[in-house]
Amino acid sequence: QVQLAESGGGLVQAGGSLRLSCAASRSILSIKRMGWYRQAPGKQRELVAVFITGGRTNYADSVKGRFTISRDSAKNTIYLQMNSLKPEDTAVYYCKMLIDRGAYDDDYWGQGTQVTVSS
Repeated sequence: QVQLAESGGGLVQAGGSLRLSCAASRSILSIKRMGWYRQAPGKQRELVAVFITGGRTNYADSVKGRFTISRDSAKNTIYLQMNSLKPEDTAVYYCKMLIDRGAYDDDYWGQGTQVTVSS
């Protein structure tokens, strides 16, 4: 079992910044995929930014140029630096880890952290 603990959410004015952290209970090296998703009220959960195989990154078009995903393997932690926040970024942000078990993938989710951007 893997535990993921998010932190760093809060209330911020439009144009402001926040940095989210996700600490994992195991090594994040050689993970198939790890990153951030978000879910706004009444909407489906969506990808925000992820590390994929080979250390490459994917970003949602809506956050490109504003959000940056990073990681510290020594701390088993990934981060999401969010700049120029907009009210439409308001959501619960979740950390997800996907582990390749060979015959199948295991996915783990954190409990989520609320980000609220006021206009």
